Amino acid sequence: MPTRITEVNTTDGQRTTLRVEGSLGVEDAELVEKICRDLRRETGRRITLDLAELSFLDSDSAQILCRLKAEQDVSLEGLHLFIQRVIEMAEQDEKSCCRASHRLPRRWLKRS
Repeated sequence: MPTRITEVNTTDGQRTTLRVEGSLGVEDAELVEKICRDLRRETGRRITLDLAELSFLDSDSAQILCRLKAEQDVSLEGLHLFIQRVIEMAEQDEKSCCRASHRLPRRWLKRS
């Protein structure tokens, strides 16, 4: 099923909600990231992604959603168990990569 992204009107005017439906591959996730960045810059509103109708999410796309959550304060809602688990695994991978990058072997460190 192709990915469909729809802006949903909210009553409070403080937030923009995007409904994401179908399968989310990396190209579509990058598009969602661009849309969120542009909307945030143009409106100043917080962004919510409604993922209740998302049927598939790969690990690369999950990492993009994690980045949106961490760097742009995008909220993720309507997560099915499978989708939620893929995102949690991507978050764990990101944290372990960050910790590992801070502990470089001494021989790699430049000495002056």
